[in-house]
Amino acid sequence: MRITDTSDLWWKSAVIYCLDVETFRDSDGDGVGDLQGLASRIDYLSQLGVTCVWLMPFYPTPDRDDGYDVSDFYGVDSRLGTHGDLVEVIRTARDRGMRVIVDLVVNHTSDRHPWFQAAKRSTSSPYRDYYVWRSDPPPEGEKNPVFPGEADGLWEKDEKSGEWYLHSFYPHQPDLNIANPAVRDEIAKAIGFWLQLGITGFRVDAVPFFLEVPEGEEMGDPHDMLRDIRRFLQRRSSEAVLLGEVNLPYDQQVAYFGTGDGQELTMQFDFAGMQAFYLSLVRGDPAPLAAALSSRPALPVEAQWANFLRNHDELTLDQLSDDERQEVFEALAPDESQRVYGRGITKRLPTMLGGDPRRIRMAYSLLFTLRGTPVLFYGEEIGMGENAELDKRHAVRTPMQWSPDRNGGFSSAPPSRLVAAPPGDGYAPAHVNVADQLEDPDSLLHFFRNLTSRYRISPELGWGEFEVLEHDVPGILVHSLRADVGRMVAIHNFAATPATLAFALQDEPEGTVLVDLLAADRLPLGARGEVELEVSAYGYRWLRVSRPGDGRVT
Repeated sequence: MRITDTSDLWWKSAVIYCLDVETFRDSDGDGVGDLQGLASRIDYLSQLGVTCVWLMPFYPTPDRDDGYDVSDFYGVDSRLGTHGDLVEVIRTARDRGMRVIVDLVVNHTSDRHPWFQAAKRSTSSPYRDYYVWRSDPPPEGEKNPVFPGEADGLWEKDEKSGEWYLHSFYPHQPDLNIANPAVRDEIAKAIGFWLQLGITGFRVDAVPFFLEVPEGEEMGDPHDMLRDIRRFLQRRSSEAVLLGEVNLPYDQQVAYFGTGDGQELTMQFDFAGMQAFYLSLVRGDPAPLAAALSSRPALPVEAQWANFLRNHDELTLDQLSDDERQEVFEALAPDESQRVYGRGITKRLPTMLGGDPRRIRMAYSLLFTLRGTPVLFYGEEIGMGENAELDKRHAVRTPMQWSPDRNGGFSSAPPSRLVAAPPGDGYAPAHVNVADQLEDPDSLLHFFRNLTSRYRISPELGWGEFEVLEHDVPGILVHSLRADVGRMVAIHNFAATPATLAFALQDEPEGTVLVDLLAADRLPLGARGEVELEVSAYGYRWLRVSRPGDGRVT
């Protein structure tokens, strides 16, 4: 690896920040966040250390699934602003060194989309084959795996034609038929449109569902679709990326990066590692996480893992065994009302951990020291909680809390007009907000700023080879990331007790020193590379390996 690669492949060392425009900042007092409000907070994101902003859907929508029911792939919802407002966000972000990626939701459309409306009007419509239909009744008792108990099966009857259309998600989200070349062309045109406006890539929603070929349709290898999109993307923009939502075990997930036949997704979220982290967290034992991270498949240099602790959906635990999932439920979501679909938790991290600042900071320190790209969900940097009175996934999609003022400084509208109500408990804006934390150097917000600044000068975190280092303290994870640009050792204590830790870096030259990037501390290695240090309860250390004469600024 050359040092110049870190800028060419910018996503390898990025800090990605996911936000929903409608809950971030309201500029016109109508109770709904908008693009002008986002533009006014770009400097805040820049100062936080964000290098890439991921926008959840802002397209025109009936808004029956928080914007994931799209009725126009080329539009901007009028509640949020205009194309001109979006371009201003992109321009302002670029001026601050940030890129913008957006959700690509092409497994399905809204049932209000003009394509589907035309498809319903006539079985001979050219748009009929944009969707997946069957004339015979679907099997009885069929379950919807995405929304069990909410969506009834996978097929919905169109009374006019007497046929049924496929919906992998809600009935108001009919699946597109990717076996139809016209549909694939429409997806490519939409991608090209947003790239032309300055977007740097896409978070691709529900990729395994998207690539499902309808029974009876001829298409060949559905992964050709992803390969075609990647090639098209690279022709239009050499820096553009595809960040995929692929919640599968590693051995199945790796296929979505592509093979020798062609590249597919640039990055994928590490769902397996995230779920193993929570199991380790509740056990006070890093072994499940260490095993998961050590089993990650090797990736080509142009690919990357995207690491996260929380996102806009429920905290899914579907890759854990039934017993493991129940163990996490009992520790982090003891009330069954905090659980959803039998697989997930509707809480944010701080409330799951009872507000314990030691465990919260240890968790995010670990996030930033894993090989891959950290992805933050808005409000994580200030420790926002959820509103348990909101339904299921919506509990964590509350307005950003900017100040202790009314509505948390999100909007000047009457509280009854807000797009969603903020929490009213100990995580209410009066207690958790940006303004107060900006004034407090010991706040979680300042802690995040420190993490991002340390991360930005440590390219080995995004590029390095991962290795778990052996030692004899069970509750502590010690891992190393090594690349041509340097090496770092990260230490994280999952246990509630402090410990004296000893380990060795036997392959480092004499005179090597470990420099703590989060504290003023330098630890010389012994003659055999050994070092001993103290680690506090739920403590963490970032130790850069400084070799004699390497000249690296630490």
